[in-house]
Amino acid sequence: MTTEAIRLIIVDDDPLVRAGLTLMLGGADDIEIVAEAADGAEVMSLVERAAPDVVLMDIRMPVMDGLTATEVLRARPGAPEVLVLTTFHADEQVVRALRAGAAGFVLKDTPPAEIVAAVRRVAAGDPVLSPAVTRQLMTRVAEEEAVVVSRGGHAAGRLAALAEREREVALAVGQGRSNAEIAASLYMSVPTVKAHVSRILAKLGLNNRVQIALLVQDADRAAPA
Repeated sequence: MTTEAIRLIIVDDDPLVRAGLTLMLGGADDIEIVAEAADGAEVMSLVERAAPDVVLMDIRMPVMDGLTATEVLRARPGAPEVLVLTTFHADEQVVRALRAGAAGFVLKDTPPAEIVAAVRRVAAGDPVLSPAVTRQLMTRVAEEEAVVVSRGGHAAGRLAALAEREREVALAVGQGRSNAEIAASLYMSVPTVKAHVSRILAKLGLNNRVQIALLVQDADRAAPA
């Protein structure tokens, strides 16, 4: 049985990094490199022409950075998944990219097999972000108290609009639990959890479960001690 290859665009301003990633990822039987870009400004036209499933996006680029490119790209209907490529795993820009709808991130020094696995996971709709790293990222972001309170109040209001069971699932997602773990703790089936997650995304206008987790954390950080 044959399966359709994952169509991938690589975006990085360093030609040596692009060459290395192309060699590494292009060697996988189920991944096809359909385009490369040296700057975020090139991404939109490439996506139109190449129709990728995943964009592997560097953050720091000279003309249009990966953060801006991710925000613009993920705001489009039917956008491909974005996997952020970065040097530091606790960078504020990475969190901003996740808020913009990126499905996760990989470090540039990640072993090749793990980068290949990350592309496959993102293409399948799974975030590439461990619970421990999720917590570390969110607690490391330095923000002014007024901003936290303002965004937290807004986040709490959005969560309050969910049905009780949906809110329970959202809170569990915010704790970094998998669908199977949520199903076990809330005494429901995995398909039911998936259905709840889909409804939460639709109701809140979010792209993926990483954004649900960030919204939950915003609400928690602004809540009274």
